[in-house]
Amino acid sequence: MKQFNILQVEDNEGDVFLIEEAFKEAESNVNIIVARNGREAIEYLNNCAAIPSMIVPDLILLDINLPKLNGHQVLKYCKSSEFKEIPIIILSTSSASDDIVNAYKNYANCYITKPMELVDYIDTIKSIESYWLKLSQLPNSILNESN
Repeated sequence: MKQFNILQVEDNEGDVFLIEEAFKEAESNVNIIVARNGREAIEYLNNCAAIPSMIVPDLILLDINLPKLNGHQVLKYCKSSEFKEIPIIILSTSSASDDIVNAYKNYANCYITKPMELVDYIDTIKSIESYWLKLSQLPNSILNESN
């Protein structure tokens, strides 16, 4: 089974842990790369462009409320760069209509409000895993298989 590389852009340690545990519980073959703020995420992607041995993510899980650069800024950067084909799922506590509309205006592939209950949170991550890693065909995965 192919391993999927996920860039998780999240500053909350609890959410980082929950997402990792949910993927483990779903028995997903994932490698999770964590960026703790928006600037760190962009630096990671820039390094991927400059250093061939860096792991380019197949999927990005992006929080909106981040220090240094917020999720909207990271999303705009990604969708206007060579990484524009990487699917980006917004996973945020914000359910503000402005955040949702702005995310889709900037080409987010999906917007999910983080559930408050642990069981729902795990179910949400399992749904992401089921749809994005099993059902969908991801551009980076296809490119890597053909090389």
